[in-house]
Amino acid sequence: MKEERVYLTLQNGRVFEGKRFGAAGDVLGELVFTTGITGYIETLTDPSYYGQIVIQTFPLIGNYGMILSDRESRKPYLSGYIVREYCEQPSNFRCEQRIDDYLKEQGVVGIYGIDTRELTKTVREAGVMNAVISSRPVEDVAAIGRFAIRDAVKNVTCAKEMYYGDEKAKRTVVLWDFGAKENIVRELVRRGCRVIRVPSWYTAEQILALHPGGLMLTNGPGDPAENTEIIENIRKIAGKLPVFGICLGHQLFALAMGGKTKKMKYGHRGGNQPVKELKTGTVYISSQNHGYEVLADSIRGAGELSFVNANDGTCEGVEYPQVNAFTVQFHPEACAGPLDARDLFDKFMAMIDGGKKHA
Repeated sequence: MKEERVYLTLQNGRVFEGKRFGAAGDVLGELVFTTGITGYIETLTDPSYYGQIVIQTFPLIGNYGMILSDRESRKPYLSGYIVREYCEQPSNFRCEQRIDDYLKEQGVVGIYGIDTRELTKTVREAGVMNAVISSRPVEDVAAIGRFAIRDAVKNVTCAKEMYYGDEKAKRTVVLWDFGAKENIVRELVRRGCRVIRVPSWYTAEQILALHPGGLMLTNGPGDPAENTEIIENIRKIAGKLPVFGICLGHQLFALAMGGKTKKMKYGHRGGNQPVKELKTGTVYISSQNHGYEVLADSIRGAGELSFVNANDGTCEGVEYPQVNAFTVQFHPEACAGPLDARDLFDKFMAMIDGGKKHA
């Protein structure tokens, strides 16, 4: 089979040549990189990558194929996928199909044969930028820079209420879906919770009417400050029941408490991000996927900084004892790992069991 040459054009005008795999077509998106060595299935199906073209820094991808039960959502939300090399003949007893076939089936444009090391260095030095994968060189480079991700949460949230776990369970948790990874649901159900998943557009009144013991604010894509209605509804709920926020949920809760967020130069993405717990000095290895951060100084008075990134000192977690809430920027539910911080779910269970007055 003849390999099709394709081009990756960055908004700074730099062009990389590669070969096509996955779906046919041209695609425009925000170019980001992830440093995970394993977990490419979860990367492909993480809704937080909505509108983005993802670079895998690990050079060989697809060696254990696609395992559909490991997906984090029903379909991929990323715009494009870049690898150095992909495995055409995967070897794993759970493998159901090749990554190339999956991308074709799901309409995801891929490119391989690119020097992903050089490309990643470009993004690290210049910062996140837009890019186009196309069959022909792009003539209007200026148009690439005008792209922006809009209405991201609205495009990845569930369409209606969904139920998981035993309906007679002693704990009921509302999972406010901003682009939730399925493993958050699994971790809650594993701990004996009845989970009610609700769309991002639900109001505080609708959520409270479900009489949950706790509220989970999930991960999701895009600029957190764009979600003004959600932020206002979080403000109405704060203090009325225990809250645990992850990733975008962490950012949205901070904004609801009067904090501020900003876009990072190139973000944190991958399963090898170190975070330090300030209370104990313990360093955990975490999985992360975010391009925005909470400004630590902006939450002083409303919350207490609990985790920081061991590499750059950015905010990775906040405790809000006055409203019985805590949030983290990283993913304690991470699949395919690491599992260092999974006990944060147990902390949430203890908060629910203790009621709204006991964190």
